[in-house]
Amino acid sequence: MQRERELSCGVVIVAAGRGERAGASTEGPKQYRRIGGRPVIAWTIDAVSDWGKAGPVVVVIHPDDVTLLDSALLACRLRPDITIVHGGATRQASVLAGLRALADLGAAYALIQDGVRPFIEPDLLNRCLDKLTAGFNAVLPAIPVTDTLKRAYASGDVLETVSRDRLFAAQTPQCFALPDILKAHEAAAISGRSDFTDDASIAEWAGLPVALVEGSADNVKLTTRQDLAMADEKLNGRTIDVRTGNGYDVHQLVPGDGVTLCGIFLPHDQSLLGHSDADVALHALTDALLATCGAGDIGDHFPPSDNRWKGAASRIFLEHAAGIVREHGGVVMNADISLIAEAPKIGPHREAMRQALSDMLGISLDRCSVKATTNEKIGFVGRREGIAAIATATVSFPGGFQ
Repeated sequence: MQRERELSCGVVIVAAGRGERAGASTEGPKQYRRIGGRPVIAWTIDAVSDWGKAGPVVVVIHPDDVTLLDSALLACRLRPDITIVHGGATRQASVLAGLRALADLGAAYALIQDGVRPFIEPDLLNRCLDKLTAGFNAVLPAIPVTDTLKRAYASGDVLETVSRDRLFAAQTPQCFALPDILKAHEAAAISGRSDFTDDASIAEWAGLPVALVEGSADNVKLTTRQDLAMADEKLNGRTIDVRTGNGYDVHQLVPGDGVTLCGIFLPHDQSLLGHSDADVALHALTDALLATCGAGDIGDHFPPSDNRWKGAASRIFLEHAAGIVREHGGVVMNADISLIAEAPKIGPHREAMRQALSDMLGISLDRCSVKATTNEKIGFVGRREGIAAIATATVSFPGGFQ
């Protein structure tokens, strides 16, 4: 029963804003600026994914940012299963679009999270979920105001000092029973109100009691250029573990009609002999990725004695290894394969191979390299008895190996 409640806890990540206060950048709006080597929103999505109790996740973006989000998703440690919807002219309209999508996905609760709050922690998410499952229909994480507050005239002169007694600074995720907050948002839209500053204020306007839970000082919203710079410095100050793995494989050539290399079939008068599809390139790269985690080799995970892998596509092996890397908190930074063969010619197929690697690993094309050389007719490769491959993989563990 507890697992069912957790799965019904959907998340809306709001990332449709333009972020004018952060200034212009070639990287796009602030949610796509890089901190710690990755876009802000990738950190936010990873934080939700790492929590492990989120059900459906909806990311609300500006229609112009589809390519930016696609690129950001490649930087996520896990391949997130998300629904993408386009936002409206205001944050309020964007949240409503996200809530509607979440309702279609069958969630019972909605956690509404700013896309530019990348330091959300599991403890805070657990406090919010516990409050919801205890029967509260609107939950707001907040921290007590500690700075002295002043009210000023329009001229900028101080009018008075405001008591900070019982004043709190609101954070996200703001959490609700989904039917209640969706109904409140719909009512606000029908009424023509579009001036609410957060979702809790809409709940208050609709008459929903809002309960506070303890927020987190680390759960800051990145608003200005200085905020982004401080976040980048914070992340770069963490231990970054960069590991390089190597892999080598060779398969025998026998009479046939072609070979599969890097997932691409090349017509040829020979074939590679092996228990699977004998893709020597992907086998070498699989070993290289496993090496970065100390996770053995391809034979440990896919033994040739297991008939399940007879004739199997080797991309299964590579994607499994990449999954192990992500489970340990790693990000694949680069994959390089050198093929050693007299024939067939690799050059005409190199770009297709690179694209296949990009798709399998979920990294950008510029991080995938395929090279080829002959063995100058020396040895078993030179006699066209086999094809060899050497692979190198570089993996970064931004928070250290997990």
